[in-house]
Amino acid sequence: MTEAAPDRTARVVLVDDHRMFRTGVRAEIGRTETTGIDVVGEADDVESAVRVVAETRPDVVLLDVHLPGGGGVEVLRRSAGLMGEQGGVKFLALSVSDAAEDVIGVIRGGARGYVTKTITGTDLVDAIFRIGDGDAVFSPRLAGFVLDAFAATDTPPVDEDLDRLTQREREVLRLIARGYAYKEIAKQLFISVKTVESHVSAVLRKLQLSNRHELTRWATARRLV
Repeated sequence: MTEAAPDRTARVVLVDDHRMFRTGVRAEIGRTETTGIDVVGEADDVESAVRVVAETRPDVVLLDVHLPGGGGVEVLRRSAGLMGEQGGVKFLALSVSDAAEDVIGVIRGGARGYVTKTITGTDLVDAIFRIGDGDAVFSPRLAGFVLDAFAATDTPPVDEDLDRLTQREREVLRLIARGYAYKEIAKQLFISVKTVESHVSAVLRKLQLSNRHELTRWATARRLV
């Protein structure tokens, strides 16, 4: 028995700095005849993302939070005019990070939802169509971050130590604090073990910590784990 053809389609742009991940997503959801998803463009940094989104005017952009050139928030800022149009482009963040500040940052920037890379292909297709219809979509527990942030009346204090770290260093920090081995972190972030080691060394140096145990205590005290 053949699968029924979808009754509608969504034009999608994939924005992620890891080519292998983009290839995997395209293979998983990009079978237009069965999923209804038509991948019309890809980008791997802020500049190429802004250009491709402007050229293709997709229904939905799957946007990684951490990108060379300023991150997903910068893509949102520079694409704000396209979001405001009638039937404009909608953005769905798709990231390995489940950190509150990342979620809140892109939602404040204009994204309509945020899902993590643990999502299944079927659920991602569903999320794309829901975002296209104007709904908000979040992975479990992430919606609470947004509700808490927008309900709060006080601006959260600036953490100068945390601000010293790059986006990627923060990702590595959280995974180290959660007990992941270097190989596991490399697999999660699609980077080499040597790159993980370099990021850990940079984090320890910037935070003036001696080892991963101190790092874990530091991250736990700031509720980053």
